[in-house]
Amino acid sequence: MIRSFQAGDEQAMWRLRHEDDAGAFAELMERWETPVRRLCARMVGDVHRAEDLSQETFARVFAHRHSFDTGGRFSTWMWRIAVNLCHDELRRRVRRPESPFPYAEGEDGGVRDDGPACEQPSPSEAAAKVEEAEWVRRALVRLPEIYRAVVVLRHFEGLRFAEIAEILGIPTGTAKSRMAEGLDRLGELLRHDERGGAKGFEP
Repeated sequence: MIRSFQAGDEQAMWRLRHEDDAGAFAELMERWETPVRRLCARMVGDVHRAEDLSQETFARVFAHRHSFDTGGRFSTWMWRIAVNLCHDELRRRVRRPESPFPYAEGEDGGVRDDGPACEQPSPSEAAAKVEEAEWVRRALVRLPEIYRAVVVLRHFEGLRFAEIAEILGIPTGTAKSRMAEGLDRLGELLRHDERGGAKGFEP
């Protein structure tokens, strides 16, 4: 989904940058902590590590507040910090392989969207939805890093290609081509999942 509180973000960041306003920092965390944790969970496939990465993202936002360009978007700057931390984590795992913690139901930082309470699915439908979400998560962590960030930012967070390109430091056309290739590869991973998890995912 596309975020609609940009003006408030920039105002809060101005207060944080120029006045060290703790209330402004708390405001930004309240708005963005769940989306950042959700992004990190999808990027690294470990909800517990995603919590740490989310906290580190905001620690860096605060530590580098005076370097923020007030002419830019806070969200772009913040996403770049979070994505870079996730990339660092993934590269660290390549150097020191480890098995990620499995997702636990209700611990994915808001990755699932079960809809409004008045439209809750039946127990069997809910179980199927959770299972499909788990198939997609498993496929995402097998997607090459070069595509994963684009797919997560575009498909799951609803960012425009221009902003994704700015976050990743690539041309907009490259972001679009990586998205297309990433979805193709993700679809292939899902089709070959031994549990048949492709159903229910629509690029």
